[in-house]
Amino acid sequence: MHQTPRRPGAALRSAAFLVSGALAVTALAGCAADDEAGKPSAGQDIAPAARDQIKDGGTLHWAVDNLPQTLNSFQADADASTSRVTGAVLPSMFRLDEQGRPKADPDYLEKAEVIETEPKQVVLYKLNQQAVWSDGREIGAPDFAAQWRALSGKDSAYWTAHNAGYDRIEKVERGANDLEVRVTFAKPYADWKALFSPLYPKDVMGTPDHFNDGARRKLANTAGPFAIDSIDRDAKTVSLKRNPRWWGSPAKLDKLVLSAVPRGKRAAALAAGDLDLADLDSGGADRVAFAGRDKGTAGPLAHGPGADLTPGRALRSWAIVHGDDEDAAEEEIAARAKTRKAVKKYAKEQQNLSGFVVRKSLEPAYTQLALNGTEGPLADERVRRAVARAIDRTKLAEAVLKPLGLPSGTVDNHLALAGQEAYADNSGALGDQDTAQARALLAEAGWVPGGPLEKKDKEEKAKEKTAGSENQAKDSDADTDSEDADDGTYIVGEDDQKPGADAPLLLGPGPLAAAQHTALLHQADAVKVRKADKEKGKHSKSKHAKHAKKHKSDHAAEGLGKDAKTYVNQGGAPGAYAPKGTAAPAGAAAGPLAKDGKPLTLRFVLPSGAGSEQLRTVADRITQMLEKIGVRTDIMKVDDERYFKDHIASGQYDLALYSWPASAYPATDARPIYAKPVPAADGSLTVEQNYTRVGTDQIDQLFDEAIGELDAGEERSLVKQADARIWAAAGSIPLYQRPELVAARTNVVNAGAFGFQEPHYENIGYLKAGAKPSASPSS
Repeated sequence: MHQTPRRPGAALRSAAFLVSGALAVTALAGCAADDEAGKPSAGQDIAPAARDQIKDGGTLHWAVDNLPQTLNSFQADADASTSRVTGAVLPSMFRLDEQGRPKADPDYLEKAEVIETEPKQVVLYKLNQQAVWSDGREIGAPDFAAQWRALSGKDSAYWTAHNAGYDRIEKVERGANDLEVRVTFAKPYADWKALFSPLYPKDVMGTPDHFNDGARRKLANTAGPFAIDSIDRDAKTVSLKRNPRWWGSPAKLDKLVLSAVPRGKRAAALAAGDLDLADLDSGGADRVAFAGRDKGTAGPLAHGPGADLTPGRALRSWAIVHGDDEDAAEEEIAARAKTRKAVKKYAKEQQNLSGFVVRKSLEPAYTQLALNGTEGPLADERVRRAVARAIDRTKLAEAVLKPLGLPSGTVDNHLALAGQEAYADNSGALGDQDTAQARALLAEAGWVPGGPLEKKDKEEKAKEKTAGSENQAKDSDADTDSEDADDGTYIVGEDDQKPGADAPLLLGPGPLAAAQHTALLHQADAVKVRKADKEKGKHSKSKHAKHAKKHKSDHAAEGLGKDAKTYVNQGGAPGAYAPKGTAAPAGAAAGPLAKDGKPLTLRFVLPSGAGSEQLRTVADRITQMLEKIGVRTDIMKVDDERYFKDHIASGQYDLALYSWPASAYPATDARPIYAKPVPAADGSLTVEQNYTRVGTDQIDQLFDEAIGELDAGEERSLVKQADARIWAAAGSIPLYQRPELVAARTNVVNAGAFGFQEPHYENIGYLKAGAKPSASPSS
């Protein structure tokens, strides 16, 4: 599974997610803003329970993708595993609630507020007087000052990955006592709540050596509900123990063990009893769901090894075993034995998985289609906009999220997600999906059907294989049940709707026939359920939708040149047309486009790993949508390890799919992602984290104004304006919020699919016998 890029500003803020998700900093200024932000698309699913309903003690094994390479969140190789550890053992002045809104953590902070804005911004922190480090020392002003000096960017001996916000501080002072901290800013900073979360002790931040090396593998001094017990790099585990000096509600668990287990192996690890809590991909989640559904049933499973056995295959297997080719018969017998062994193992694992449930929500991260604007056709904004207008984002979101039973709305903002204060639907700056408008934009840019193409060498032509040609036979709208398609091949023993089709299935002779028959019936039932679900989801188009489509057509040519307007009014650019009155097939693909003797073909780079099937499915659908406007794609599947470094970061792609986290602090965290690339002295581009290489001076200016704006409403307005301009530039097209699927033992509470909220580690535990989860995990 490819990793989500990390936002460059603050450290990963959530220990529960692969990426951090958050909300705008300041309080809502009125009902209108709240209504525009709406609610999160999906709530958290953590089996909440009151503390008095939770057992005291026990160990919980929680899967992580890998052991943290560093325990210092401010170093370049810090990742989600780093955040998982630091979230449990270090202070954070502000943590995120279920709506992703930063809230002061009362275990550390009594109060924090801006007390002066003129002549300079001053923030006063009042700390919890009970808060102490594990060595007994009070958490206080010296820790804040040490962290500011280390991250200010003034001392190059500190190997910091980022210093956003800390570089705007002028001084950190002691207030009335060590429990009051006065922070004065040289320049106003709207995202001040992002600072000092996490907070490290002064002995880590005090010297470059301790910062650079000392905090990479150990944290001797901590201040959370848990402390680090041990890190076993051979066993790939980090063991956390209950902190005896913790002043808040004591942790319910004795130990929390973080185990590095690849996602593809997590279902087996859960079944083996090695894990109690684990994020899963859709395949793993299906196994857990199947286990719950099949609990208490008899007979062969309708999934897993051997479940794809058809009557035709069974008959062929029998024929091979009883045929004249002894070698083939031996191979077939060995294959049968291997399958039986796999079936037995799988069935045992499924039995064990019945003790788990899948908890699901949406991650605070979204998947986007990235369009590289460096060179080639996509360097032209009109082509980027055409590609974007050809994409039906609603269908893509539904294809990914509906089968999982999750809300399938689109993401309509680059900088925030639904429910966040900074959220607003700014996609109108680009426009809705409109095939006619997309074709007109391409015509305006000079790409027309039937244009002359340069001759290619036979060898090159033979090698050329675009995804468009691979998918010509696919239904572009994906409304047809492809699994019902028939390639015309008749296989003996399969249902061909001939007389006698309702008779018992013909299977290979022998005692296995009954078991095979039962398995096939299970499969048939599953297919019927899937078909019934699809039928329920089909709806006829409303009159309103038809009217809207006509309205769009009337205005499709606005802002285009004369020729392009003509093409829109004709229904497309000129090319080969059928005789007048001949209806075109619904959803028919446009002819290939060309300009200056070159075809319009885009390199679509995708990861090839087992955990990336979802992205490849989305890419196939995008390919079909682009075919409708005459854009062909050349699919390139690359190793997961090379995908981001060698292609996305280096700009070796035209189209790509990857995810970004939403942030509580978009003015800080999002600017490097959308900043206009700057030419370097050697002629290359300095892109920061703007991997699409698309940016404008206006976007940069809006971010710069927002980051220094202390008025809450005005800051949100500037962020929304920046997002609208990002939409208009068409370098990044948000598609859908990523699904979060977590397997948990049925008695594990206050843990699972957290959504926006950061975990309350002290409340995670096992439910008492006979107790039931409550409405909230309050004590």
